[in-house]
Amino acid sequence: MKKEQLGKLIIASEDSLYHVAKTLLYNEADCADAIQEAIVKAFTNLHTLKQDSYAKTWLIRILINECYTIMRKEKRIVSLEDYTCEEEGVQPEDYSDLYEAVSRLPQEIRICVTLFYLEGYSVKETAGLLDISESAVKNRLARARTKLRSDLEQALT
Repeated sequence: MKKEQLGKLIIASEDSLYHVAKTLLYNEADCADAIQEAIVKAFTNLHTLKQDSYAKTWLIRILINECYTIMRKEKRIVSLEDYTCEEEGVQPEDYSDLYEAVSRLPQEIRICVTLFYLEGYSVKETAGLLDISESAVKNRLARARTKLRSDLEQALT
């Protein structure tokens, strides 16, 4: 794959990259940083891509790793804004019930839901991206559906 082709793929995958980053990172600035770092690493390591047909999967995997790196760095930091919201019990109210329910899912389940339902990856592709078995993906999706169903039913009552 040439750099021009990678550039076109990145532009075409802009929404997918944002959805994956937003699933793991809540802060918009962190999402932008992760996406930018993933793009830089993709261009730098383009020679490691073995098959052009897997370029998007390869790019998403780089992005997931970047998100995890940011999460590890930020794990020790609690922002004043987050602390204030926790203290006052304030939650942003501009999100739909479904988005809020998905955002409350554990991270390992939330990323499966995003890749499978929002990005349209198959169970096999999701398993490959996350380095887990296909049965683990299926189990996580089933747990997510059960949890979302109960959360949304509670929200309606």
